[in-house]
Amino acid sequence: MTWQQTVEQTVTGMGFDLVDLDRSAGGLLRVTIDWPWQPPATDQAVVERFVTVEDCEKITRQLQYLLEVEGLEYRRLEVGSPGIDRPLRREQDYMRFEGQMVDITLKAPIGVTGTEVSANRKKFRGTLERAEDGVDWRIVWSDAPEPKPGQRVSKKRPPVPLQAMNFSLDDVQQARLAPIVNFKGRQATGEGPNG
Repeated sequence: MTWQQTVEQTVTGMGFDLVDLDRSAGGLLRVTIDWPWQPPATDQAVVERFVTVEDCEKITRQLQYLLEVEGLEYRRLEVGSPGIDRPLRREQDYMRFEGQMVDITLKAPIGVTGTEVSANRKKFRGTLERAEDGVDWRIVWSDAPEPKPGQRVSKKRPPVPLQAMNFSLDDVQQARLAPIVNFKGRQATGEGPNG
């Protein structure tokens, strides 16, 4: 069993998912964990659990003991949560974050027929959706520049055309949640202060 498999088995055995595992040349061993995700039943609300500092400490103590027993040399061990730019690697990650803004880098450029997408473009930022075939995925985006903060946008202005591209997970080199931060609080658009 490799050390990667040992780490994954330990993390999953403690009830967490191993999101990412990285070992740098400088001796840093970085382990990223999250709570397992199950698709919610149709009549249930989505309840997100977040990784706490105590969770990371518990995993760190267990891994330190295990890695000492295994004889794996490292200088520093970091255990943390995925953060706002979480990588998407498995089909389940895509299902979990469907409808969210993502950054995708493809292995090879895919030109989209009938659109203005450059045939040599590999990077996209847009909304992640399931494609009509139910197998592939789609990214929907607009190449229009975002309005500057404080800039007034006319209500008569025509909507910016959206573009879409289907892709399979095999086409993806890297995918992450887009790190979009709303500094005005967690209030959803269109809701008043009283809900």
